[in-house]
Amino acid sequence: MKKNIFLLVLFLTGLTSFAQNGAKIEFKEETINYGTVTKGEDNGKRIFEFKNTGNEPLIIKDAKSSCGCTIPSFPKNPIPPGGSDKIEVQYNMNPGPISKTITVTTNAINKENGMIALRIKGMVIVKEEPSIMEKKKEGPRL
Repeated sequence: MKKNIFLLVLFLTGLTSFAQNGAKIEFKEETINYGTVTKGEDNGKRIFEFKNTGNEPLIIKDAKSSCGCTIPSFPKNPIPPGGSDKIEVQYNMNPGPISKTITVTTNAINKENGMIALRIKGMVIVKEEPSIMEKKKEGPRL
């Protein structure tokens, strides 16, 4: 009986240590809120910072947006254990609500199938400029 328990503990310990080997990705934040931004005053760029907390190099295989209005750029070289890098996202600042997803594919073992869904959200407004006609309607000031 003691031998069986010992073998079971040894087996489980081996599985646990085996499962821990590999790249792991940890983002500073997985959602970025633009808040309310004005078209023409904000360039639409935001950065998702991450770190490889695993013990093998982290490889970002791909990063795709849910639409063509958002363009992600990601590191092409492996990130060593303990290393950090970033994924930059450029939104085209179309007026209206922002709710987009960037799907990142990696070799990270701490994410299901190595995939992470990053999100951007917020609202883009257009700054209203009074028209020339409206200014003329005010009339002369005395």
